[in-house]
This record gives sequence, structure tokens and C-alpha cells, in this order.
Amino acid sequence: MENRVIHGEILINSSVDRVWDAWTTESGIKSFFGNNCTIDARVGGPFELYFNMNVPEGDRGSEGCVFLALQPNKMISFTWNSPPHLPAVRQQRTYVTLYLDEISPSRTRLRFFNGGYGIGGEWDDSFAYFQSAWLEQVLPNLKETLEAQKI
Repeated sequence: MENRVIHGEILINSSVDRVWDAWTTESGIKSFFGNNCTIDARVGGPFELYFNMNVPEGDRGSEGCVFLALQPNKMISFTWNSPPHLPAVRQQRTYVTLYLDEISPSRTRLRFFNGGYGIGGEWDDSFAYFQSAWLEQVLPNLKETLEAQKI
């Protein structure tokens, strides 16, 4: 059986508290990921990022995605959907799990996993899309943003 998981790991010169806040607060998400969002960091709470407010509701971003599990300053898990240009798989969800490892008070290792992809058709397109988006855009943006903020 093919294991379709996007995996990445980055070291961030920032405290684990700040990395946690970046993923679990609206101000944190807005700092590196998207300008509009609804974030409620509790199991079942929304993890919704809106990338385009000029399109119909349901096609704006990660509407309907929720937090699955949270372990403060250690682990975050949430559901994720495919972009609107992949309608056959958009209404289904993959999962994202982040592990935060404190290397020192000012350095954090983030281990990233995005799994739950099917095989073939639009699943292949979604996997390829997010392989690039997560590893070449989102995680580097997080690192750059947190390291630029010398708080």
C-alpha cells in the first residue's frame, strides 16, 4: 500500500510558545499564512483560512476544517481540504499534524505531516499542489516571519 504523506521539518530560531501561537491564534495565522481566518484552538473548533473573499462561500479557503487534537506547545492536528479547482476531492479532508520540539528556549524544531490522500485523479493533483505549497511556501513563510520578529 502506498503511503501518501507530505513530510517536512524545519528549525526555527524562535521559542516553542511563539511557534504554537503562530498556528493556534488568529493573529499568528495572519502573520504568515493568510489575511482572513477563523481560528478557535479547541478540539472541533474551526481552523478556517480564507484566501479569496471575492468568491462564493465554500470556495474561499479551508472552510469546514477543524482542529482534531491539541497538546499545548507539543502537537497540533487539524483537517485540511483541497483547493476549489479540484472539486472531486475538495469536500473530502486530509489531516495535518505538527510536532513542536523545543531545542532550546529560543529554538524550535517543527515536524510537519499532511496525510490522508487518496490515489489517482484529483488526489494526485492535490498531493502535488500541497507538496509544493506546504514545503516551499507555508513553512518557509512561518520561519521567516518568526525569525524576523525579535520579541
